[in-house]
Amino acid sequence: MATVAFIGLGVMGAPMAGHLAAAGHSVRVWNRSRSRLDAWLARHAGAPTASPREAAQGAEFVFTCVGDDPDVEAVVCGEEGVLAGLAPGGVWIDHTTCSATLARRLAAEASALGVHALDAPVSGGQAGAENAALTVMVGGKHAAYARAEPVMRSYAQRVRLLGDHGAGQLTKMVNQICIAGLLQGLAEGLHFGERAGLDLAAVVEVLSAGAAQSWQMDNRHRSMAAGDFDFGFAVEWMRKDLRICLDEARNAGTALPVAALVDQFYAEVMAMGGARWDTSSLIARLRRRTGEPSKEIHSP
Repeated sequence: MATVAFIGLGVMGAPMAGHLAAAGHSVRVWNRSRSRLDAWLARHAGAPTASPREAAQGAEFVFTCVGDDPDVEAVVCGEEGVLAGLAPGGVWIDHTTCSATLARRLAAEASALGVHALDAPVSGGQAGAENAALTVMVGGKHAAYARAEPVMRSYAQRVRLLGDHGAGQLTKMVNQICIAGLLQGLAEGLHFGERAGLDLAAVVEVLSAGAAQSWQMDNRHRSMAAGDFDFGFAVEWMRKDLRICLDEARNAGTALPVAALVDQFYAEVMAMGGARWDTSSLIARLRRRTGEPSKEIHSP
């Protein structure tokens, strides 16, 4: 068992930190808002800390799971950041989905201090975090990965080193690019089917046994048909991820025409009030454009 710190107790970080505590690790926690910190402490065994620096002091592993590039820098850098508290030889694992450029830069800064860094974004959503069923895509050095991998198994069913620093973030970009296209295709297919008067449940039952089958079809077709989007991975976070993908593509001279188009569609969903809807809400946009009554459920 290890002494670990977890920074960021949101919808993903809170259950991940909880699994670490349940596995028997000694967990030190910090969160920007005190209410989330208190809520976590009411459910799990752990020690609250006053700053990321304090959380990192004495820890073997520090995990961060925050929102975007600026949030990572805010909790990792500076006098009260993780790198100011983590001793040489410690391992910092960042589960935030952020840019590969930032991952590489902060890994170099950590290395200069004798700290090992792993960029390790996750896939599986809130349900995956709660059920310890996440997939973790890791970039960094093998020695640090070998030390951290057994600890990450506390909340993940699949963990893999994909390459050097930045490779984890680049792999997560591939994931989001693929999901964007899949969800738009599924939204168009289901909307076409309902406009044609087909029994969508019967259609999906048949298609799920063939080449059109996907996780999104299996897990989202019912809620999409019902117009229920008050759950899951929020549109505003998907747009953040797609922005990172599109920036990386421009820097690499790569074209992402479908991802760019779907990002525009998500902008329309946000304009409909769907910033916190699940990413499967692309079908709501199609219904709105054809003048159908709105089915979508608004988040509170």
